[in-house]
Amino acid sequence: MAYTKIRVEPFLDESALRIVLNAPKANVLDSVMMGELNDLLERCRARPELKLLAFVGEGPNFSFGASVEEHVGERAALMLEAFHGLFLRLVDLSIPTAAAVNGRCLGGGMELATFCGRVFASPKAILAQPEIQLGVLPPVASVVLPARCGQAVADEVILTGRNVEAEEAREMGLVDELAANPLEALEAWATKHLAGKSASSLRLAQEAARWRFNRTLKKDLRKLEKFYLDTLMDTHDANEGLASFLEKRAPEWRND
Repeated sequence: MAYTKIRVEPFLDESALRIVLNAPKANVLDSVMMGELNDLLERCRARPELKLLAFVGEGPNFSFGASVEEHVGERAALMLEAFHGLFLRLVDLSIPTAAAVNGRCLGGGMELATFCGRVFASPKAILAQPEIQLGVLPPVASVVLPARCGQAVADEVILTGRNVEAEEAREMGLVDELAANPLEALEAWATKHLAGKSASSLRLAQEAARWRFNRTLKKDLRKLEKFYLDTLMDTHDANEGLASFLEKRAPEWRND
């Protein structure tokens, strides 16, 4: 399949894939990009030799996150189903993952990056879960962040929605390593630690290492999706927050 919003580049003697979010400068995870990512992950089921999936953003940023326009109305359910499908497929594949983060890594982009087993970031990278600024919440981060960096950090990041600069992100556990060129650092790590190992054993070790996390995500993510659609999106303020963003105005909260 020819992709228009992602690019797939083999490396590590074709036992790894560099998955490039290819819609700069924002690399928004819209329905087209998510469809292509889901298609690629389905095709990876037939690639037993794969030892790593490495996510990177084309251009100056990793990703500004999911399309706000697709959070609205009837499109929201389809958007969440496709977006959450990415993570459920990654869990089922059990192929190790890594992310190379430059620039801004926001919302759904940060959820994708921090889901990965190893996150390499530029010292100038900025990470944030800004959903609360729009009156909404991040279901994936609500599962991933407590496992990755603890409940206190998850609370801080999700409830404030603030920008977290790279060094603080490393201290929090959102990022594992800072590097001037995070993609080069990622590939050097993969060459050193994964290249000589069995792909099948790596997948089984990945499944074992994430045994509890994977089962929590598979059990809770669709429940949080329903909570988002049936409870959150039934409030005035969630709809107002999204509308005000799209209309480029300040929100008028009613606290209901």
